[in-house]
Amino acid sequence: MLKQQIKTDATDALKTGNSFSSETLRMLLSVISTKEKEKRYKLSKSRLDRGSSTESGDKPEATEQDLIKESELSEEEIISVVSSEIKKRKDAIVLYEKGNRQELVEKEQKQIEILQKFLPEQLSQEELEKLVTESVEKTGAKELKDMGKVMAELAPKTRGRADSGLVSSIVKNILGKN
Repeated sequence: MLKQQIKTDATDALKTGNSFSSETLRMLLSVISTKEKEKRYKLSKSRLDRGSSTESGDKPEATEQDLIKESELSEEEIISVVSSEIKKRKDAIVLYEKGNRQELVEKEQKQIEILQKFLPEQLSQEELEKLVTESVEKTGAKELKDMGKVMAELAPKTRGRADSGLVSSIVKNILGKN
C-alpha cells in the first residue's frame, strides 16, 4: 500500500515535470527494492540450509514468485526505510553546514520534506515526554544505566513517529532527574 503510494507519487511527479521529487522518490524506491532483494536472498539461503537438512518429499520447494511475494517489505519495514533515509539526510545536513555548503543543505532539506510525507503523523514533544514517563514507570528504570530497557519499551511505540535521537535525549533528561 505505502510502496504503491510512493510509486504513484513518483509517476505523478514525473508527469508534472517535478524532476526533483521524481528523483527523490525513485531513490527511495531503489532503496526499498534493495532491501527486498536482501530479504529475498536471506529467505532463499535459509530455505537452502533447511532443505539440505530435511528429507526429500517433505514439502515442495517454494517458487520464485512465492519468494518474491514473501520478501516484499511490510508497511512497518518501509516506514523504517523512510526513517533511515531521513536520518541520513539530517546527518548530511550537519556535515554540509560545517562545510558551508548551503545549497546542499537546502537540497537535503527538500528531500526530507518529500520523504516525510510517507511517515505516520509525528509525535509532539509533549506526547513523547508522556510516553517516556510511562515507559520509565513501567520498566522501573531509576538511572541512566537503565536507559536501554526504556528505549526497548519505547521503540515499538515511536518507530517512524519520532526521531530516535530526540527520544533518546528525552529519556536521558527524565532519567537524569531521578
